[in-house]
Order: sequence, then C-alpha cells, then structure tokens
Amino acid sequence: MSSHAEVHTDVDDVLPHPDVRDLPSSIVAHLRRDVPLALLDVALVFPAYLAPLALRFDGQVPPRFWHNFWIFVPIAAALHLAANYFFGLYGQMWRYASIQEARRVVLAGASAFALIVLGGVILGLADQRPVPLSTVVFGTGLSIVGFGAIRFQSRLFGFRRRSVVSEAPSKTRVLLMGAGDGGEMVLKDILSHPSIGLDPVAIIDDDARKHHLQLHGVRILGGRSTIPVLADRFGVDELLLAIPSATSDVVRDIATICEEAKIHLRVLPSVREMVGGRVAARDIRDLRIEDLLGRQQVEIDLTSVRALLTGRRVMITGAGGSIGSEIARQVAEFEPESLILLDSDETHLHDIQTSLWLTCPLEVVLGDVRDRRMIAETCAIHRPEIVFHAAALKHVPVLETHPREAAHTNVIGTANVVDAVVASGVERCVLISSDKAINPVSVMGASKRLAEDIVRNASRRGLRPCVVRFGNVLGSRGSVIPTFLRQIESGGPVTVTDPAMTRYFMSVQEAVQLVLQAAALSEGGEIFTLEMGEQVRIIDLARRVIRLAGRVPDRDIPIAITGIRPGEKLVEELYESDIDSEPTEHEGIRATRLPVPDTAPLRRRLADLERLVADGHNDELIQALGAGRMPVPDRVIAVGEAS
Repeated sequence: MSSHAEVHTDVDDVLPHPDVRDLPSSIVAHLRRDVPLALLDVALVFPAYLAPLALRFDGQVPPRFWHNFWIFVPIAAALHLAANYFFGLYGQMWRYASIQEARRVVLAGASAFALIVLGGVILGLADQRPVPLSTVVFGTGLSIVGFGAIRFQSRLFGFRRRSVVSEAPSKTRVLLMGAGDGGEMVLKDILSHPSIGLDPVAIIDDDARKHHLQLHGVRILGGRSTIPVLADRFGVDELLLAIPSATSDVVRDIATICEEAKIHLRVLPSVREMVGGRVAARDIRDLRIEDLLGRQQVEIDLTSVRALLTGRRVMITGAGGSIGSEIARQVAEFEPESLILLDSDETHLHDIQTSLWLTCPLEVVLGDVRDRRMIAETCAIHRPEIVFHAAALKHVPVLETHPREAAHTNVIGTANVVDAVVASGVERCVLISSDKAINPVSVMGASKRLAEDIVRNASRRGLRPCVVRFGNVLGSRGSVIPTFLRQIESGGPVTVTDPAMTRYFMSVQEAVQLVLQAAALSEGGEIFTLEMGEQVRIIDLARRVIRLAGRVPDRDIPIAITGIRPGEKLVEELYESDIDSEPTEHEGIRATRLPVPDTAPLRRRLADLERLVADGHNDELIQALGAGRMPVPDRVIAVGEAS
C-alpha cells in the first residue's frame, strides 16, 4: 500500500500545478457547472419583481414604470448574480447546507438590495425612481425566498425521504431523552444519516416547558416517568440518554426505569469526555459502571499542568500498568521533550509503546526497579527532570503470603529509584501511593507507607518529592470490576467478601488527571489525597455490574459471601484521624504536610529489610514492615541517604 507521500506525488503527476494562465479556464469550468443554477436565479428575478409591481398598481402598471421595468430587471438580475457569486452561493453542495449557508443567501439578497438603491442614488434617480421603492423591497424579499427555496429543496425533500425510510422495520426504534444542546446535535445527526440505522420515535425531557413541542420534527412527549408507556406505545428498542451533564443519580434512575421497561439504555459521553463541546450519533456508547457510581467528575487546571510537563523530560516507572500507562498517555498530550517508559513486563511495555501517538522522542526501558544499577544507569543516561514512580505490587491477598516480594519491590525498589533520581539531578518525583497506606493492616499497605517515607525523605537531598494517595481504580487490571465481569461471563456466582464492605472508586482517567494536578501543586514533601466521593458498598456494586451485563441479580447470577481475606479492611480510610489535612487550590485534592522523616532511623530500617529479603524470613519481614500495628509517630522516620 502506498504511503501518503506517494499518493500525493501521483496526484501531482496527473494534475499539473495551476498558474495564472490557467485561471480563466478554471473560472469557465466553474461557470459551466453552475450555469443551470444561475439561469434559475435569473428566471426567478423576473417574477419576483413583476409581482409586487403589478400588485402596486392593481394590475394597471403605468406605461412609464412598465417601460422602465424592462431596463431595471436585467440590471437587478446582474446585481443579484454578482452578490450571489460573491457570497459563495455557487459551487456549493447544497444537500449538506446548514444555517451558515442560509445566512449567506440572506446576506447576498441584502447586498443586492443595497446596490440597487445605492445605484439609484448615484444616478440621481432618488426623486424619480425607475420603479417604485416598494417593488424593490418586496422584489428583493421574494428573490431571497426563491434563491433559498432552489438551494434548500434537496434538504427539504431529503428530509422527507429520510422520514419515509425511518419507518422501515429494520430500523432500531429509539426514544431520545434530552431536548437540550446534546440531544439536538445527536438527533440532527441521526436524521441526516439514515445509514446509522436509528429511528427516533419520540423525545422525553424532564423540563415540562418543552413538553408537546417538536425538535427537528420529532415530538417531545413527556418526562422520564413516561418511559414505560412510550416504550410500549412505540415499540421502543432502546433509550438514548443525550444529557452529557447527567449526574450518576439521574443515570441510575433512568437505568432502573429502562430495566423495568425491558429496553436497552445507551448514553452520550460525559461533559469531561467530550471534545470541543460537540457530540454526534457516533459518540453514543453503552452504559458503563462509571456512569452509575455516585461521584462527580472534576476538572484540572490545564495551564499549570502544561507548564509543568511541556518541553520537559519525563520518566514513568511501572509504565505498562493501569496507572502508569494512563500517565504516559496523558503526559504525551502535553508535548514533553522526551518520554521515558520503564517496566519489567515486556508485553505491557510493548502495548503502551504501540498505543501512544507522540511528537516527542520515546525511550523504552525494559527493567526492574529492584535492579539498583539498572535504575541508576537509566537516570544517568536519559536525565529525566520529572519522575512518576508507579511501579509497585498491589494485590493485597497475594502480598499477604509473599511479604518478601512486597518489601523488595515496593520498599527497596522505591529506595533504588529515589537514590537514582537524586544522583541524576531530577527536579520532581511523584510517588503513586494508596489509601491502604493509612493505618495499614496489610503487607501491601505497610510497604506503601514505608515507600512514602522514603520518597518524602528525599526533600533533604535536593529533590522536590510528593506522594499521591487514592483508592480503587475502576477497570484496572485485577480490580473488582473485571473480576465481577469474568464471574458473570462464567455464570456466577459473583463473590463478595462481606455485605458491609465499602470502597472508594474513581476512573483511571480522573485519577491520573488529579495526579498530574497534584504534581503541579507540589512544593515538596506533601502527601496529596484525592477526593474520592462517597464510599460504595461492594455488594451494591456487584448488583449494578450484574444489571449492566443484562442479568438479574440473585436470579440469573447468584451473589456469594466469602468472608474478609487476610489484610483487608472492612472500610477504607482516606485520612489519619489524628493528622490534619488542608485544602489546596484544587477542590479535588487535599494536602497533608508531615515533618520530613529523619534519615538515620530509616537507613537502619532499610538495611534490616534488605537483609530479611535476602534471607527470605517472611515472619520477620511482616514484623519489620509493621503491618497491622504501624503507629503514626510524632516524628516520622524515612528513607536514608545513600552512603
């Protein structure tokens, strides 16, 4: 298959570059193509001015005006043609004309009217007009109407054809909810493209003032309470929720009604997902679990994030993971000088490498943060200015039985990264942490808490570090949503550890947006906590996912209670109860500023951990990490400076 460059070369060989000598012939070609339309315009001008002239004198036109009319009409026709040409009323594909083209028709007619009146003034005919002024005014108006009718007849008849075709039984009969801007854009797109295969039978909107009106010829018949009645009346197949600003409460309510009415629900993307504020029928998607959760999306300060990342060398550890890969995607949008991706998993690293569209150099490093020498060499070679440290082991039940791996990656690996970035002169280092680091009762939480101290201690060594904590990320590998979906696909049961267990959730896109925002806010040493909204009961989440899969909980798919696993909390915490946090400039982020950890105690602690990791003493490792009984000291200990 030829490249784009080759295709352009072939076209240039066939079509020579135009020069000034070719201009008259191109104009002639355009005129030939538009001659039929121009002749229609000329033919329309005659009756448009004759009718008001005849009506002005009740059919008895005085000889003087009748004689002048035959001189006036060719001049008026010429001026109309010139105005129409100037405003681009020729050479258009009027089948796709819109309000902008209609505006051109009006402007062209108004310009022709001004030229006719101005010509009469210049020629000194203001006192003795060749035809009455009323003839000029009404004749111009009729001409504008005629020009518009000629050009928009394809749209009018095309709409009629679409309406007839939409009655075909093969169409999906849809009920559109939302008569605002989003609904209008989607409806217009559906009507303009019959090939989409959707037949909008009616519109509903909760604003009673819109009821019994029409939008693009489709009636608005009521609010959400009418969904079951309208679904039965029109044989509706699915409902399109065309309200990008709809809250999760609204989405959940609509989903429940649709479930009862036995119709499929699809939605438009949220305001945060929309590009340029415009939506079309192709943007309609199936309902996702994010749409049903009770939290509001937040916006970030793009200016401060752009100032942080644009033109900078950025390195991401754990770049193949759910968080790391999303950081890579979002950082790439801010045009860094270079992007360095490091991960120990070849497949995941390859996946993120091939999914990025970059305008900057991309460096891919296959390596493990446990390898102290490799990390040091990577930082020395690529000289990153900003580092996002996302490499970690995260699965709580697995790490409870493998504390050696948790300590080796999450603690010693973090110390290796910190030593390397300090030695290479990195400006900022952002640690991706977890709410499980708060009063940790698990090996994973304790290892992340110690990693936080390691990173914050580096502020004593010229680095500007910060920690970002958040809860569960929807859809990340190994998280609860994919697990539920796999269990549903296999016929169940869906397993929940405890009916009272709750967790915080946010989308991976939002979590990373706030990570970037926190990095831009950091002055050094803070622990940033992302506002996670309300906690969600896991059993309620399980029921929503089952419904989302088109099944009925406890009937089609059973739910089994398995009991809390080692290292799990019944309720997660976002803040320590005895440590104050404060708001930041961003409403979705709070900051905790603890004393910078001391170096000497942490150096001894790290040395003990390295020895225990080498010896493989799991029981002693758990005790050394402090899982389940780690206090919050008055003066927090932290990572040691390299000898």
